[in-house]
Amino acid sequence: MTSPAPQEPPTDPLRIPRRLTAPEPGWTTSADVIVVGSGIAGLTCALKLRQQVDRVLLVTKTVLDEGSTAWAQGGIAAALDPEDSPEEHLEDTLVAGVGLCDPEAVRILVTEGPKRVRQLVELGANFDRDAEGTIKLTREGGHHRDRIAHAGGDATGKEIERALIEALHAVQDDPGIEVIEHAMVVDLLNDPDGRVCGVTLHVLGEGQIDGVGAAHARAVVLASGGLGQIYTSTTNPSVSTGDGMAVSLRAGARITDLEFIQFHPTVLWLGEGANGQQPLISEAVRGEGAFLVDKDGVRFMQGQHELADLAPRDVVARAILRRMAETGTDHVFLDARHLGGDFLEKRFPSIVARCRELGIDPATELLPVAPAQHYIGGGVETDHQGRTTLRGLYAAGEVACSGVHGANRLASNSLLEGLVFAHRIAKDVTRRIAAGELPMPAAPCLRDEDDHAILDSRHRLELQRAMTKGSGPVRSAESTTEALETCRHLAALPMVESAGPKSWETTNLLHLGIALSQVARRREETRGGHVRSDFPEQDDAHWLRRQSTTRQADGIPTIADSAVPTAKEPR
Repeated sequence: MTSPAPQEPPTDPLRIPRRLTAPEPGWTTSADVIVVGSGIAGLTCALKLRQQVDRVLLVTKTVLDEGSTAWAQGGIAAALDPEDSPEEHLEDTLVAGVGLCDPEAVRILVTEGPKRVRQLVELGANFDRDAEGTIKLTREGGHHRDRIAHAGGDATGKEIERALIEALHAVQDDPGIEVIEHAMVVDLLNDPDGRVCGVTLHVLGEGQIDGVGAAHARAVVLASGGLGQIYTSTTNPSVSTGDGMAVSLRAGARITDLEFIQFHPTVLWLGEGANGQQPLISEAVRGEGAFLVDKDGVRFMQGQHELADLAPRDVVARAILRRMAETGTDHVFLDARHLGGDFLEKRFPSIVARCRELGIDPATELLPVAPAQHYIGGGVETDHQGRTTLRGLYAAGEVACSGVHGANRLASNSLLEGLVFAHRIAKDVTRRIAAGELPMPAAPCLRDEDDHAILDSRHRLELQRAMTKGSGPVRSAESTTEALETCRHLAALPMVESAGPKSWETTNLLHLGIALSQVARRREETRGGHVRSDFPEQDDAHWLRRQSTTRQADGIPTIADSAVPTAKEPR
């Protein structure tokens, strides 16, 4: 079934250390469960666990509302319309995933999703409603039904985050839950049997001057988001440096589908030199009738797909890249002028305000757009309960690979995935604690090694440029090899900066860059978010399979193939 695939040269393999260089912990704390991250997955999980276990510790990298959830514009997908159904939502998700979704994981998502969204409403989330009080639903790319619930026009993530944080604030005096902000997880702790039993973390202003401490627990839940900052241009906030994926990779967890990076087709183009987080123009704008045109005003999505401008994101992004190459331009345009200023201001207030801040009026001008990194479909592999391949470690949201997204995420399924699987994790952890399967650690330890080197943060831009050029929206054997050689060069540099959050973040990106580029080079086909210029066709005969990376005891990451899970009978 498999075709010959390039492998890392055995004479000089790239190695990833077990842990980062960091001071020894100067303080300790403990909880039944540690939840890392304060987006929809982390907050939901922490709130549910607080009702079931004695003590929950929620740690977040900056402040509670600065994760990726708050930046989600379009909405949350669920079959809420009586004329819609979970089966139709399932079918759209499987089509978008281009053959690599786990059908049972998708079934869980679409069948449990409507209930979980309604629970958000009960919690206090205020979704936009029509005159009769019914939740308004819109359509986005890849959906054949209006099933996207939104809030504040284009501020869905902020509203969901607000409701969850309010619920958290209401119980913050409860001794059963503790929140630590400005806390970056450095590495996972293991007991002598290898079970994950805590984390080392750096907290600004806590503990010793260096701020490094250790938190021990029966279980750790990662809900730490994605890795967008590995690229020069992304819609992700600055905190999205792949920390949860990186600590899991170093600890030996299986990381799956890492090559499937989703580049959102319509990100506001701010010029060739623009770096970092870029303004997203939500897919919902096209859902309301906006359309793409090239420099000559030609609607180039016509005839490309049955859904035209509302085709799945990978289809639209590739079409834009082709048209840019054909016309010798570095962007195309989104035309929303016909929707009118009043409608745009009411439906998309945040987008309109941001565009006008930058000197562009969507009501009267074409919006320059180009694809930019938006989401990663892969991550720390989990089962249907959110369990990873390491005992005691769970993951949910963008940090996880639940099998829901396959090769390309369907629009607005990300918030739903975090919500649904956070509930499942809380239920499973609670059951296992009650059954005595997750005891409190007696003696957490770290396996000591000599190669703890970290990368000076001043090299971050060099890494980002190498990843964008080599393992970005369009790749080849040559480009991914060049990206790996840059990673090899950076990994060999001497550490000249003291250990701290900036160097840890940069090193996390380096470790993920190695793993991502290796699987991207190895997949010799184009599928979903993975585009190869030297293998432009989808190859089901050889590549209808998933790739997983696992760090071995000697530090060498190895890649294994696995078959796509088969569908089970509907429950």
